[in-house]
Amino acid sequence: MKSTQTLFYITLLIGVLAFNDLSAQYGYGSPYGRRSMYGRGRSAIPQAGPVETQKDETPPTAEELVDGQMPSITEALGLDPFEEAIVRTTLVQSVQQRIELQILELEPLKMKEEVEKIKRRQDAELKAGLPEDKYEAFMELQENRFKAKKKKKKKKKKSRD
Repeated sequence: MKSTQTLFYITLLIGVLAFNDLSAQYGYGSPYGRRSMYGRGRSAIPQAGPVETQKDETPPTAEELVDGQMPSITEALGLDPFEEAIVRTTLVQSVQQRIELQILELEPLKMKEEVEKIKRRQDAELKAGLPEDKYEAFMELQENRFKAKKKKKKKKKKSRD
């Protein structure tokens, strides 16, 4: 009786240990291994991404855009605080008006006319508020920025020997 009972417990212990290995062979207890077909712990149903990555990004405001450029403008032109305030105020107004034009989505010809009006008003305000040399330096700085974006690298010609 004692040996039969010991044999029963040993068989039961081996069965419990073997069951764990056997169930791993068939994918978490499923007899046909369907769950293991998609990899460890994956489901056949696609999951939606986290809500945090789908947040709405708001475009920067006119003040943020101008504030990002003001340190380089102030440094390049050597503006004092009063002149800096004039340039900042004028640029914020102009950028805000351009943003509003983009929102309106006017036809291209009308949009071009309105942008030209904004630019003329901005130039007039800057010319009235800045000394002549700083106004000219600002206009040159503005032109150089646009040219730097439009320049393309020229290809070097190979000389034939």
